[in-house]
Amino acid sequence: MILEFMRDDHRACDHLYTEAEAAVLAKDLEKAASLFQDFAEATLHHFDMEEKELFITFEKRTGMMGGPTQMMRYEHQQLRTLLESMRLALSENRPNDFFGIGESMMIMLQQHNMKEEQMLYPMIDRALDTDAGLMIQTLREMVR
Repeated sequence: MILEFMRDDHRACDHLYTEAEAAVLAKDLEKAASLFQDFAEATLHHFDMEEKELFITFEKRTGMMGGPTQMMRYEHQQLRTLLESMRLALSENRPNDFFGIGESMMIMLQQHNMKEEQMLYPMIDRALDTDAGLMIQTLREMVR
């Protein structure tokens, strides 16, 4: 099911962020930058899976062009901006700014993920029905 596949990807991204945050706390900025890059790439890839495949297919199946997918895209844009601000803070050795922006980003991301997991993904699973497995295969094949 889409719900499980995407929820697992959310958790994998969360884990990468935790590792990056630990490296910043340890003042290992080179490692932190690399780990944060991994987190950012994984998160952006997750957004791409949704925006380039999942949401489009859902919209075609249901005819719902606005609503939940439009709101998720809007939140993705906000999160992309926060990720870039965090990357910049890290590259300029401003750990306090990194953590401050990171706190806002994680609150928003957790709320965003909850909406997807509790509402949108179940709707997508219902809309895709027996085609969910094909969609998961398509998502797995997307290049990061």
